[in-house]
Amino acid sequence: MKTIKKIMVACDFSEYSKQALEYASYLAEKLKADLIITHIINQRDIDAIQKVAGYTATISLEEFLKNQFKDRSHRIDKLVEEAGVEQLPVKKIIKTGIPFVQLINAVKEEGVDLVVMGPKGRSNLINILFGTTAEKMFRHCPVQLLSVRTDKHARVQINPESSI
Repeated sequence: MKTIKKIMVACDFSEYSKQALEYASYLAEKLKADLIITHIINQRDIDAIQKVAGYTATISLEEFLKNQFKDRSHRIDKLVEEAGVEQLPVKKIIKTGIPFVQLINAVKEEGVDLVVMGPKGRSNLINILFGTTAEKMFRHCPVQLLSVRTDKHARVQINPESSI
């Protein structure tokens, strides 16, 4: 069995993100593994802003992306605080593109051994028609992938006395 040295959490700020981070943090602490939080700004959103920017001078794609990177970085910091895992060293990665493609690229670039993510993210009609990022990750991820499935009203309960 391969030793887990790097754990990546796929974070989309959905209702599952906090539970996935809590679980990944627990594993990282127990396994003494590095923790990487990865968020992808969807190419679909970038394309929409780029089209709007073509019709008006009030919106620039560069300014939009600059603001999004800053906002998403703050949101990750807040999520880390809410999950109560500030004591762990965390690497943040924010990329742009097609989410599952960029997540897989991050896995390869960072040498990740395990990906932790929720079973689904922020759903909409496009995901129903073409499949979710989670489904695509399960089919294409080159490393082990752990889906944190929690009841909508339950929190991940981890027994600190248990061993992995």
